[in-house]
Amino acid sequence: MIDLQGLLSYFTHFAIMAGIYSIFCLGLNIHWGYTGLFNIGIAGFFCIGAYTSALITIPPPTGVYANYVTQVFALNLPFPFGVLGAALVCGIIAFLIGIPTLRLREDYLAIATIGIAETIRLIFHNESWIANGVRGISGIPQPLSSLVDPRNYNFIYLGIVILIMITVYILIERGIRSPWGRVLRAIREDEESASMLGKNIFAFKMQSLIFGAIVMGIGGALFAHYNKSIAPDTFTPLYGTFIIWVMLIVGGSGNSKGAILGGFVIYGLWVLPEFITRYLPVALQSRAPYIRFLIIGIVLELILRYRPRGLMGEEKHVSRLLK
Repeated sequence: MIDLQGLLSYFTHFAIMAGIYSIFCLGLNIHWGYTGLFNIGIAGFFCIGAYTSALITIPPPTGVYANYVTQVFALNLPFPFGVLGAALVCGIIAFLIGIPTLRLREDYLAIATIGIAETIRLIFHNESWIANGVRGISGIPQPLSSLVDPRNYNFIYLGIVILIMITVYILIERGIRSPWGRVLRAIREDEESASMLGKNIFAFKMQSLIFGAIVMGIGGALFAHYNKSIAPDTFTPLYGTFIIWVMLIVGGSGNSKGAILGGFVIYGLWVLPEFITRYLPVALQSRAPYIRFLIIGIVLELILRYRPRGLMGEEKHVSRLLK
């Protein structure tokens, strides 16, 4: 007999995680899809957003726990302050990163951003005085959790994630379909021509980098509060950067709807091996991670071969918010 309650709970969990990754994908789409910034340092903003929100919202450790937990601050503030703090700190870090990197060519920018992202992760890993080092942070509070039965809480959090995702989508669409957004597309297509028209290329790239980083920081905050614990090993390039790039490529670079679609499609394929391996012999069930990589690789290859613009592709009309 099918366990409908368990199935509903699983799909709620899936929708939450896919929604969070779609927010990351929207942030990357601002960088790459609309401006042409080859950012391979998504995991860095993911990490900063998650840790910032966690440190703002957790209470100070007490009792025996305080003897082995070290962190700079624990402000015990409500969830909205954590999300806003994550967005603000990621924006500031993006500004500092952009000063030396945004004048680099695409390939050098990619090398610089992935190096910076890994440096950020290793700082949290090695410097235990910041956020408890390799042990990470646990007990991160969840918003509105005291109002509902814990068994039904995921439905509340799904509503929060979807609301934030829609808000971010609307803000991005309004920005991209404005004169500011058209300048970003002009920079992406031909930077020299945009410069000849009097546009400050560096300033617009900086604005794009900060905007996308803010969106990624919000995604990191949502991830931390959903999982209730984070550690530096969570933010590796594979899970924090590569999978998000695949989502954007599959969904359609330069299309916010495509970014969201790619997030849900690829995360669905990412968890699919959990179902497939249940029907395999016991000796092969441990191969789920390899099957996952195989499926993602095949899908990416097919998309690049037959639909290089992604499932949705870039919209031709960029000045209209509604068709």
